Amino acid sequence: MAGLNVVSYRPARSDYVWTFGGAAPAMKVAPGDVLELWTDDCFTGLVRTKDDLPSEKIAFPFLNPQTGPFYVEGAEPGDTLALHFVSLEPSRDWGVSTTFPLFGALTSTRTTVTLQDPLPEVVWIYEVDAARRTVRYQSRRSDFSVELPLEPMLGTVGVAPANLEVRSPLVPDAHGGNMDTPEMRAGTTCYLGVNVEGALFSIGDGHYRQGEGETCGVAVEGAMDTVLIVDLIKDRQTPWPRLEDDTYIMSTGSARPLEDAFRIAHGDLVSWLAEEHGLDRIDAYQLVTQISESPVANVCDPNYTFVAKAPKRYLPGTDVYGSARGRLKEMAAEYLRERGMAR
Repeated sequence: MAGLNVVSYRPARSDYVWTFGGAAPAMKVAPGDVLELWTDDCFTGLVRTKDDLPSEKIAFPFLNPQTGPFYVEGAEPGDTLALHFVSLEPSRDWGVSTTFPLFGALTSTRTTVTLQDPLPEVVWIYEVDAARRTVRYQSRRSDFSVELPLEPMLGTVGVAPANLEVRSPLVPDAHGGNMDTPEMRAGTTCYLGVNVEGALFSIGDGHYRQGEGETCGVAVEGAMDTVLIVDLIKDRQTPWPRLEDDTYIMSTGSARPLEDAFRIAHGDLVSWLAEEHGLDRIDAYQLVTQISESPVANVCDPNYTFVAKAPKRYLPGTDVYGSARGRLKEMAAEYLRERGMAR
């Protein structure tokens, strides 16, 4: 493809990575590379029918396999990695969701202990129609069914953590990881602070759709074909994962309790407005108070995740990170034109 360096990578099952940090890179990539990547679902494709119980098919902690990590040439601690998602498409015509005993927002868990019995383990299989952009929900205990919009997203996007830490792909934190926000979709640019040489970023946990909060703990899980563009912003720190689309800039926070995740996300958004647009922090605080939108990403993971969104139309300017997103969008448009996928 003229002008673009396109790299394709589909891991074998033996190549799956089960942590952020602590894994050797799958390959080296350079800023400006376009990556065509495949990721398996959180159950590694082993839960295919309503009779396939995850507890019988999966050995914990081998959930949420990651594709990567990718060593980004020139990335050093103190830099910011930018990942622009060009497209996310289902690679299967079915997806799966479940309830898990001792997991989810509306049940007893290992850390929220009650005397009620755990919820049962139940599997739902969703039919995926990529052409019609739908997934079909079918009740297990009645005849009710309904078509829902297909809205592909990635549950996990992250880099190696700082301080030699190795983190489970189930745990979101400042390195990114299992944030489970529907905002991580095609057209979004994700900014991650680099903690180690090469950044070592990975992606995974594709969802064909998910409601805000991922209440039962499991979205419509599915294998995904993802195209993304890598960029590097030198000498610019990013303390928590940040997102940008055409309409919003967004900060994320992951912690327990949930109000601390809220505080992190909104505190980072205030700091971002101050550093990017020259606002005094107290003025930025006041502005965020009046314009922010605050969807819950997940309330089921070991850390919960909040997203704080600021509409660009109310900000002093729309460019952040030196207009990195504008450059990446131009590259994305070129890729889509060359592939006959122009939108």
